[in-house]
Amino acid sequence: MIRAVGGSNAQSKRSLTERRSKDELSPLLINMADHDLKLEGQHIHSEKRLRSKKAPELPILEKRNWLIHLHYIRKDYETCKAIIREQLRETQGMCEYAIYVQALILRLEGKIQQSLELFQSCAILNPTSSDNLKQVARSLFLFGKHKAAIEVYNEAARLNQKDWEINHNLGVCYMYTKDFRNAEDQLNRALLLNKHDLTYMMLGKICLLEGDTAKAIDVYKLAIESSPENTDFLATLGLLYMQKGKYQKAFEYLGNALTYDPNHYKAILAAGSMMQTHGDFDVAMNKYRIAAYSVPESPPLWNNIGMCFFGKKKYVAAISCLKRANYLSPFDWKILYNLGLLHLTMQQHASAFHFLSAAINLHPKMGELYMLLAVALTNLDDVENARRSYEQAALLDGSNPLVNLNFAVLLYNQGEKKEALQQYQEMEEKVNSLMENKSSIEFDTELIDTAQKLGSALQSGENVLWTRPTRDGKASQHLTSNRTSATQQRLGTNQALGQAMSSAAGYSKSIQLTTGASSIALEPDVEPGMNSSPSESPGADDTSDTDEPKTT
Repeated sequence: MIRAVGGSNAQSKRSLTERRSKDELSPLLINMADHDLKLEGQHIHSEKRLRSKKAPELPILEKRNWLIHLHYIRKDYETCKAIIREQLRETQGMCEYAIYVQALILRLEGKIQQSLELFQSCAILNPTSSDNLKQVARSLFLFGKHKAAIEVYNEAARLNQKDWEINHNLGVCYMYTKDFRNAEDQLNRALLLNKHDLTYMMLGKICLLEGDTAKAIDVYKLAIESSPENTDFLATLGLLYMQKGKYQKAFEYLGNALTYDPNHYKAILAAGSMMQTHGDFDVAMNKYRIAAYSVPESPPLWNNIGMCFFGKKKYVAAISCLKRANYLSPFDWKILYNLGLLHLTMQQHASAFHFLSAAINLHPKMGELYMLLAVALTNLDDVENARRSYEQAALLDGSNPLVNLNFAVLLYNQGEKKEALQQYQEMEEKVNSLMENKSSIEFDTELIDTAQKLGSALQSGENVLWTRPTRDGKASQHLTSNRTSATQQRLGTNQALGQAMSSAAGYSKSIQLTTGASSIALEPDVEPGMNSSPSESPGADDTSDTDEPKTT
């Protein structure tokens, strides 16, 4: 028992010692655990604090450029201008792109001077940018300062020698300064860099302004090789072949243009004009009916329709169409010419005098206008002014035998046979010259008859006098010398195609020239011109290069 008790006491002491040691270690362990938890909490808190902290905002000048560009291409100009103002306020006016876009918007609003000043500011901020100089030059071009624009474009070309737009715009500026040689050189350089359709168009126009139709045809052929489906090139080439009298090739190119675009306005008018020239008035009217859907207020269209009615002898309808064309384009001398011609045909000589006088004021260097004015004055019994008009017509037009024929009739009716014979002989010389230069010439039967009657009267000495023509165009003969009048010719149709292309041709039957003299339907000269430009490059406004209407 004593051993058992002693053994139990030893065990209890040992367990007490262990318990005491555990009690002493537990605070230390707890303190260490608490310390570790505190460190871990501080670490987690610091990480959270670092994650929640934003990146510092750096003063970037172009941070809103993407937004400015987005609103500009969407044409939301008011919002774009508001963002530009905020951007310039933050950058103190040093953001180049914001100023650049603001200048573009001002130019679209018509504020050219303000846009020019802003573009100049861009050029100061970034003097090595050719784009800034291009925009400065374009603003100068819009002001009509072509020489100053050329200087700026040359400076831009020194910064960027591989920009086709700079060479193209230089060519346009040289064209406006009438320096066609440098214009061609710059446009050819532009084509070496980029075969752009607009450059071909401008190069062809320059060739036409120089009067080199063959070279213009070659240019447009090269353009078609580059863009075979360009309907403008096809239609223009067809019109040029019409001018040269090669109707088969003209019809081929015009047909190709209508194949790619059946509603192409210029091609329809050109094809209708060709049919109208050859007397197919109904087919031409069908073509014009198609064009009327796309361009119902086109002065050339209504002019052509009116002359179709004229060819069909529906004079009242012709006057209505021509009056509408004149209302739409009151300063088009071709329409006034046709109105004067139509009123002469209807024997309304006072109205004819009114329209022909207006046409002469707009186009004072055309001899045929003075000739028709003399016919109207003769029928108004103003022989003195009619004679002056014939003299002016003969001075301006040295190749048209109609002037001499009509002048000879007036002089013969006034009893001045010597002067009449002189005019008749000049007419014969012009006819012979034309026959030598051309293998086939078209004549009008009524004019041949008039020339033959005048020739026989001058040779035999008979006192033959032609009176005013009746409404069907036939002139009667009287053996009297009391009434004075002049022969009235049925003049040919005049077609005007588009704002930049025009065509006129006289239709008459083809007959042989007999002994004596005749009056000839002279073919016109067409000088088509195209106006176009890139969206951000100077373009030529549409100038209408017209040809002269003919008499038959």
